[in-house]
Amino acid sequence: MGHEFEIEQRAEVPASPEEIWAAISTGPGIDSWFMGRNEVADGAVTTVFGDYSPTTRITGAEPGARFAHGTETATDGRFVAYEFLIEAQSGGATLLRAVTSGFLPGDDWQDEFEAMSAGLELFFATLVEYLTHFRGRTATPLTVFGPPVPEWDQAWPSLAKKLGLSHPAKPGDRVRLAGEDGVVYFVNSQNVAVRTPTALYRFIRGFHGPMIASHHLFADDPGVDWKSWLDGQHTSTDRVSGTQATAS
Repeated sequence: MGHEFEIEQRAEVPASPEEIWAAISTGPGIDSWFMGRNEVADGAVTTVFGDYSPTTRITGAEPGARFAHGTETATDGRFVAYEFLIEAQSGGATLLRAVTSGFLPGDDWQDEFEAMSAGLELFFATLVEYLTHFRGRTATPLTVFGPPVPEWDQAWPSLAKKLGLSHPAKPGDRVRLAGEDGVVYFVNSQNVAVRTPTALYRFIRGFHGPMIASHHLFADDPGVDWKSWLDGQHTSTDRVSGTQATAS
């Protein structure tokens, strides 16, 4: 048994079709809102996110209109396909639609589907945030893996407290992070995301247990030791290094 799915997301953004095209079809553009480090070359999109490094083949590329890529179908039927559709609107806005479809095999597909759906919500919200507030710029992606989280019911309130909140984070909350004032732009059961004037900061519930910092920096690195930050420490003198953090 398995599950065939199709998820459509849409938003009207104050960006031109050319700006959206650069965001969804180039490595630096994808780096600015998706996850990890990305490369678009030789007819494929490759993402490196910790030990996870999938490659998808480009199946459609119409500049300013459509970009599609996906995995090859595995022997058990698993595949995922991504399609972005761009439509110019009156008044300078553009309609962006993202359609993700595929098949998840096995009797335990529900947990994977839930995690994937939550991630897609985060990534699309970040893409919209990028096209609204940082379009035309490119970010340095920063990825840091924290330790396994034993109780997520405690982890999220702890994160909210570090953001200066006395309640669970919700969209629109004003917070303080990395030395800047910011606003929470997205929350779901597995993610919290904050925009500051110079960055998009995201905290993700990893599928196998850790909290992950998956950030996009549009200015100089503020020098926060995100590994210690995720560990619950208060030191910031040591730079994050090794396999725990990647930035380029």
